[in-house]
Amino acid sequence: MKKILVVEDEDVIRDFVVINLKRAGYEVTDVPNGEEALRVFEEQQGDFDVALLDIMMPGIDGFQVCEKLRAQNSAIGIIMLSAKTQEMDKVRGLMLGADDYVTKPFSPSELVARVDAIHRRVSMATKVVQPVDEIVSGPFVLNLKSRTLKKNGAAIDLTQVEFQIMEFFIRNPNVALERTDILKKVWGENYFGDVKIVDVNIRRLRMKIEAEPSSPQYLLTVWGFGYKWIE
Repeated sequence: MKKILVVEDEDVIRDFVVINLKRAGYEVTDVPNGEEALRVFEEQQGDFDVALLDIMMPGIDGFQVCEKLRAQNSAIGIIMLSAKTQEMDKVRGLMLGADDYVTKPFSPSELVARVDAIHRRVSMATKVVQPVDEIVSGPFVLNLKSRTLKKNGAAIDLTQVEFQIMEFFIRNPNVALERTDILKKVWGENYFGDVKIVDVNIRRLRMKIEAEPSSPQYLLTVWGFGYKWIE
């Protein structure tokens, strides 16, 4: 069963989300605040495929919930719900470990498409069998079975989105990859969101893999085009 945790303090929006996700085949657990979200997550031992988090909530907000869930589970898919005016909040959420964001107001089809895309990514992490166990690129070793990355033998904690980005780059060394190509490869052909999500995830990746993120050695920017992995 596809299990999702919905955290939204506005009853009308939460009910709307729950109804549409149930229609799409999800087993939904919904809570009205961050405190309840963390309690339920702990009680169920993190047994969720996806978490849908509203940013603006009283008490423990969506950012704090996102950070705590990500610290406990690197594989869970996390989607933030934000208002149109919260552009910096979207970036902050992604930097804290969210995989995607949906801007209010949203249509049922957009919501379900985003959740489905994240769920497929999470499922792939446990179900896909690769013909090659590892890919090596310089000091990096990408393990396709355990979905992990090491640099000089030291483990680097990645979300599933970050892992897919790394795999795409390492499989295409020294090739300039356009932002839209990265978006389609990782988020899917039917992704509704902005290409800026690629830039934010690249920034987050650099903080994890580069010795000097502001002066990257491996993951370089190709100005006006995209990014390139230097082997």
